[in-house]
Amino acid sequence: MTGSGRTGGVTMRMARTTGVPPMDAPQDEKTGAAERGPCVRPRRSRLSAEREAEIYGAVLALLCEVGYEALTMDAVAARTRASKATLYRKWQGKPRLVAAAIRHNRPFDFEGLDTGSLAGDLYELTTRIGQAKKDTDLVRAVVPAVSKDTGLAEAFRDLMQQDRSAIDALFERAVRRGEAAADCPARPYLPHLLLGSVIARSLIDLTEPDAAFLKQYVDAVILPALRQR
Repeated sequence: MTGSGRTGGVTMRMARTTGVPPMDAPQDEKTGAAERGPCVRPRRSRLSAEREAEIYGAVLALLCEVGYEALTMDAVAARTRASKATLYRKWQGKPRLVAAAIRHNRPFDFEGLDTGSLAGDLYELTTRIGQAKKDTDLVRAVVPAVSKDTGLAEAFRDLMQQDRSAIDALFERAVRRGEAAADCPARPYLPHLLLGSVIARSLIDLTEPDAAFLKQYVDAVILPALRQR
């Protein structure tokens, strides 16, 4: 064996032992290929908040145009000039994409909902709901689909859990202030009471639930139910 061969063998053994590539290694190896390993793939860039909002807007527009059943991921990809792979990687499919789009564009939220009293919190929440702009075309496109598409129903249930947590926190504050009993029988139904008032107003009275109606509903129905001892 020649001297150069011995030197090369020692160099390669040192590289395996120390993790440092030999001086005559190819350039890509010198820049960290040994550390990255052979199976590491380039990181995919994440969607920006602005890009997500753009996709959500397109989804809602398509929902109003063609309805939920006719809406396809191909159509969303074409409208937004996004790849289907990107859409599926982020939202896994149409149900979660639609649910996320509706939640993102909901015209009210629970942020800062803590007025210091149970009645005040409920008045503030129902005022936000009553003053929010309602998109009746969107409601007509989505509500029937929820009862037919189990995937969409599950996606909405997952997203609604965040709202339930906010409503639970509202009630817990009332319990700590002594305004409600922790074992109040109506407690588990508070989300249903709030949502029911909105839906019933539209179906029975054929009009949108405004803030004045919802405040009266809080006084007549929700507060008496929550204050049961």
